[in-house]
Amino acid sequence: MIRTENLVKIYRIGDSVVRALDDVSLGIEEGDMVAVAGPSGSGKSTLMNMLGCLDRPDSGKYLLEGSDVSKLPNDRLAEIRNRQIGFVFQIFSLIPRVTALENVELPLLYGGRASARKEAAEALRSVGLGDRMNHEPGQLSGGERQRVAIARALVTRPSILLADEPTGNLDTKTGGEILDLFVELNKKGLTTVIVTHDPDVASRCKRFLRLLDGKIVSDVRNRTN
Repeated sequence: MIRTENLVKIYRIGDSVVRALDDVSLGIEEGDMVAVAGPSGSGKSTLMNMLGCLDRPDSGKYLLEGSDVSKLPNDRLAEIRNRQIGFVFQIFSLIPRVTALENVELPLLYGGRASARKEAAEALRSVGLGDRMNHEPGQLSGGERQRVAIARALVTRPSILLADEPTGNLDTKTGGEILDLFVELNKKGLTTVIVTHDPDVASRCKRFLRLLDGKIVSDVRNRTN
């Protein structure tokens, strides 16, 4: 489903040159669940931005479901993000003064879907928030807000779910519940990539990648998953 070939991303900061990604080649099969870890500055977020079509490599290729998306125009990349990729962030990124239902239906409204309200309600029910859909984010707990964010990511029925530290702002119990939800979604066939510092998250994934200085330094498949 995902294949990168010799990805390079360079940032210039003053007189310094930083190779955020340094010749990264990677394959992720449909239905896999992959944790990506590494210290700050290792390239985790840059790799996630590449996989999510939020940024472009300076060289190399990114093939998504067999198509090279490395050099597509911005409007095509936006279409891919809306239809094929779901995003979940550490800070939830919800609009504060609209309801959970309105937050979730937003991606569908951008796509012009006539059934946006109905599909958003179904997505919220699927993450256990059928009775909270008319609450605003400020009226929800941290775990509930993250479930809203997951419902928003799922509502377009993406083939890939990308999550950046999805349990980072949650307590241990709530984070475990959110991780359980990711595992269940993956069991239903959703290809999932999670950037994390949490060893418990990494241990629940089928595969564990570690980055250092823009390179993949280990790629281990967890035997228990």
